[in-house]
Amino acid sequence: MINKILPCAEAALCDVPDGATVMIGGFGTAGLPNELIDALIAQGARDLTIVNNNAGNGESGLAALLAAGRVRKIICSFPRQADSHHFDALYRAGRIELELVPQGNLAERIRAAGAGIGGFFTPTGYGTELAKGKETREIDGQMYVLEAPIHADYALIKAERGDRWGNLTYRMTARNFGPVMAMAAKVTVASVHEVVELGSLDPEAVVTPGIFVQRVVKVERVATAGGGFRQLA
Repeated sequence: MINKILPCAEAALCDVPDGATVMIGGFGTAGLPNELIDALIAQGARDLTIVNNNAGNGESGLAALLAAGRVRKIICSFPRQADSHHFDALYRAGRIELELVPQGNLAERIRAAGAGIGGFFTPTGYGTELAKGKETREIDGQMYVLEAPIHADYALIKAERGDRWGNLTYRMTARNFGPVMAMAAKVTVASVHEVVELGSLDPEAVVTPGIFVQRVVKVERVATAGGGFRQLA
């Protein structure tokens, strides 16, 4: 019987080795799998290459992983924001490597990995430092840059509901990079707020099929001071 539900985030991430490439879903804090990141910090893997849209916010989540000194390199689109002080300090001290990728290119490079595409040409970045050292080509009178796919050893993503086969649905903007990252990684770990019975998810509503997901962990919503729950998109 196929059952991809694990008892806790720690069990789902116990085998992440030093030097792994880890994709982490999220757009800012929307869809950021904080519980999985906390488990990765506790697990202790070092010299990680992280692929994310940005470089952490405030003190929690990805920012906490950076602050713990576990990241050797980050591949992202928006490394600096008002509250990205941990990345800023590490970068200025020469303790972290940055590969800056335009957001559309980032999404497409991840998607290309999942689709088995060896590379693609895009006009984005041509004539800038981002194209330095890369192959360029003129196509129909316009110049393009060859971009390579981004593969990962692990993808950590946040979904809304999942079943024991790993089929996933998302909540609003929490979807962001999750579906393409799930396709591009050798091992995809998804946190969900609700585990449902097999067959209860409408097939038309399933965004990430279980074939792309290896491990599912249920996490509770975070209670607020007012007695409700904080629901981040």
